[in-house]
Amino acid sequence: MNSGSRSLFWHSDGRRLSGFTTLLLLSPFFAIIAFVFVYPIGQLLYISFFEPRPTLDNYARVVTNPVYARVLVRTVWTAVLVTGLCVVLGFPVAYYMSRARGAVAALVGVCVILPLWSSVLVRTAAWSFLFQREGLVNSGLMAVGLTSEPLKLLYTQSAVVIAMAHVLLPFMILPIYGALRSIPNDYMRAAAVLGATRFRTFIEVILPLSLPGIASGSLLVFLTALGFFITPALLGSPQELMIATLVSQQIREVLDWPFASALVGVLTLFVTLLALIFSKTLRFDRLMGAQQ
Repeated sequence: MNSGSRSLFWHSDGRRLSGFTTLLLLSPFFAIIAFVFVYPIGQLLYISFFEPRPTLDNYARVVTNPVYARVLVRTVWTAVLVTGLCVVLGFPVAYYMSRARGAVAALVGVCVILPLWSSVLVRTAAWSFLFQREGLVNSGLMAVGLTSEPLKLLYTQSAVVIAMAHVLLPFMILPIYGALRSIPNDYMRAAAVLGATRFRTFIEVILPLSLPGIASGSLLVFLTALGFFITPALLGSPQELMIATLVSQQIREVLDWPFASALVGVLTLFVTLLALIFSKTLRFDRLMGAQQ
């Protein structure tokens, strides 16, 4: 290889790839993203603005119609509830994982990752059996005397939030675990030497340093929850309609592609703005739980 070819593919120090080589290696990834994401979204946005003629009426329906506005608000509120529940449930698990060692750490890690190997549909169907009138939850509540008759658990927002939190919980645990594992143990020892109690050490040392992991996990869970379809469709009621289910109805039943595309456009704009806000608030490496 001559020096000209070497300078094309390698950095001047001879140990790092050049920008051209990096771009060449990443080109298949960019091609896939363009094919399966950018092009379909672009087509939907085009339909929303130019079908059957150039107009903003489809977006005006989303904003001005109170029915669709409530669907958007309900979707965001459900995503907020799911994210909050995942933080409350996921932080203790992530903290225990970061402190566990050996077989115990491996067992907890398997329990966290194992649900990702099963279908979302299967996990949602399991919750539908648990929440039905004669299901395990109602039977247990009646057995211990907390209720005298079966509660309406299925086809409610509570069922949707609980099931979605169960599905998305690993996406909260793993970023928090990464942030907690990157905290040096010397920090805790230094706090103990200075007379801090375990609770104060947690509040003033561990929790602030774990915030990047909490932020990244919250972003992953919240954005994923916004577009959830299977769980709200199976466990929710028509009164608890979410935007993904509404888009499906507009496409399959009403055959109103322009309006469905406008709904997708509004959701895409909201997600993009939220991602930009997070990227400005936290650097990407901090968002992924890395410590300086």
